[in-house]
Amino acid sequence: MNKKILSAAACFLLVTLSLPVAAQKKQFSSEQLLKNNLPANITKPLPTIRGWVDDEHYIEVQRNASGEATTVSVDVKSGKAVPYTAPAEKTVPPIGKIEGARNITASPDGKLVAYTKADNNLYVREILGGLEKQLTTDGSTTILNGYASWVYYEEILGRASNYRAFWWSPNSKQLCFMRSDESMVPVFPIYVISGQDGYLENTRYPKAGEKNPEVKIGIVNVESGNTTWADFNQKDDQYFGAPIWSPNGQCWVQWMNRDQNDLKLYNIDLNTGAKNVVYEEQQKTWIVLEGDDRVEFLPNNKGFIVKSDKDGWENLYYHDITGKLINQITTGNFWKTEVLKFDEKSSTLFIKARKENSARYDLYKIGLNGKGLTRLSFGDFSHDMINVSPTGKYFITTYSNLSTPYAMALVDGKGKTVRMLGDTKGTEFDNYAIPRTELVRVKSADGLFELPVTITYPINFDPAKKYPILVSIYGGPDAGTVYDRWKNIGGYTQWWAQEGLVQVAIDNRASGHFGKNGLNYIYRQLGKYEIEDFMAAGRWLKSQPWADANKLAMTGGSFGGYMTCMAMTYGSDVYDFGIANASVTDWQFYDTHYTERFMDTPQDNAEGYKNTAVMAYANKYKGLIRIVHGTSDDNVHFQNSLVLIDKMEELGKHFEFMAYPGERHNIGGNSGKKRAHRMAEEARFWYENLLGKPVPAAFK
Repeated sequence: MNKKILSAAACFLLVTLSLPVAAQKKQFSSEQLLKNNLPANITKPLPTIRGWVDDEHYIEVQRNASGEATTVSVDVKSGKAVPYTAPAEKTVPPIGKIEGARNITASPDGKLVAYTKADNNLYVREILGGLEKQLTTDGSTTILNGYASWVYYEEILGRASNYRAFWWSPNSKQLCFMRSDESMVPVFPIYVISGQDGYLENTRYPKAGEKNPEVKIGIVNVESGNTTWADFNQKDDQYFGAPIWSPNGQCWVQWMNRDQNDLKLYNIDLNTGAKNVVYEEQQKTWIVLEGDDRVEFLPNNKGFIVKSDKDGWENLYYHDITGKLINQITTGNFWKTEVLKFDEKSSTLFIKARKENSARYDLYKIGLNGKGLTRLSFGDFSHDMINVSPTGKYFITTYSNLSTPYAMALVDGKGKTVRMLGDTKGTEFDNYAIPRTELVRVKSADGLFELPVTITYPINFDPAKKYPILVSIYGGPDAGTVYDRWKNIGGYTQWWAQEGLVQVAIDNRASGHFGKNGLNYIYRQLGKYEIEDFMAAGRWLKSQPWADANKLAMTGGSFGGYMTCMAMTYGSDVYDFGIANASVTDWQFYDTHYTERFMDTPQDNAEGYKNTAVMAYANKYKGLIRIVHGTSDDNVHFQNSLVLIDKMEELGKHFEFMAYPGERHNIGGNSGKKRAHRMAEEARFWYENLLGKPVPAAFK
């Protein structure tokens, strides 16, 4: 990792050097920034790359002045483009409307679709003939076939699943699906204000230490309708990840114990349901139950690659098809490792990962045997989007850093740039004042970590003046926000830079910058080290000569709301103001799978839960916090904020509170009147408490 530590004097010098240039440039209006209506030609689009024809030709979509698109094949060496027509692909006929169907998913051969209905049963239907077949019959309000329970949707399968819990086999003959029994899961009531009397929206939501849904794994033959049940005891306290279908039609099921420190991958016999372990991993803390990208199958049944952080970083391991470990492929501080391409002829892997600098992505090649690691990407940039040719002879990279807008280059397999393909700087870019952002690293209080911090300085920054500081936080495990990549122009970042706010992002030791080794510190004490790290960075910020030492603020939502609440209580000697949105305030109120991964159950770790609850430090509160929550939040329940409010009132503390009736976890969504209200009220809070000047008409 390249470590960059800037002293206060160095920061002073760097920003001073930029003053004369910034002072001469145009600034954006509120209409342009707050309504996403930037002037023309500030930026321009990069080329649209759609893949490769072969190693010598890539596919690009070009548009003429009227917007008409033409797909071309571009010669790598000459840059000459000729019209390109993709080979005919298997197309799925129009499916048409299927009344009541959820998550309609076509089979690989394009002949069938699978879906569930409100009766929580699984169905298939012929696309051309329209014949429907019901595959399960016991669905009910608590028995879900092919439809995920809430905790699986939110924490295991992911929101992108839209609750879909069925998966087609490669040959389109079977469906693997989850059958969930939720009858034992506690019901959490959410009050909805609609109508004269309102009503309760009851959700099966397992909180830390409570009963989870009981899940079975079924493999149904779509022709016969017969289901084979995988040989698991559904009464066991366990979790299942997304099943993985191998190219040759094997169904591998990810299983994990309730403590989340023992992972097994089982190959399931499609006829009998018998299971055979092909991979097992145990850790002292936890293992993340990922989607289906844990395993990368090699062609021609030559084995598979597993991604694991068991050695403290996210490395790759090569196994034969039976599960026997052949060799570890990568070693060292790889993180967010992703296999982009495998060239079978040369047995070479092309992988994207953060390694040289924890805030940047790079492209590497390495032999399947773990030899010959070579960095192919260039410069002090983060290479965020990479498209590798079929054998890795060339690649196209989209890259940037905090001071360089996104650009695109064609690079050969030895890392030499062949040709620049484009950049995003428009003709008007240099005529506008863009805020300067830099990345520094600040030592943690215990001296063990150099925490990455980005600082966006105000336009026309004068280091002789004192500036308020706004820290925007998420802070959750392996969810860092500090990267050495270009920040897009416009929006609130630009607005606050023009208004005189210093804007900061901080990543703690559990953010991923320090691998699983850093993450392990938070085990059974989620929130403690994180807030300590944010306090250390906060103290450093206040020590800068340009900082207004009485105006350090934090804001965030969800885990970031929790961190903001902790900053204003546990860390109240450092942080002065905060807006906490949709905050967890006590981990006993959050769901089983996420919470227990880090904290174990409240029954096993009562002291840990007590010591990480915001209410335990409410007596230390000073400054001013605004607590914001949607009353119908079905993720982080409104209960969290109400319990904190209750404690603050008992202690006689002054604070602000804003409820959004009927709003879910993303308060106000991404548009609409509620979002506009929330953003305007947040702006008012910062103007009154940080900037000390009237609220502009744009927010009224």
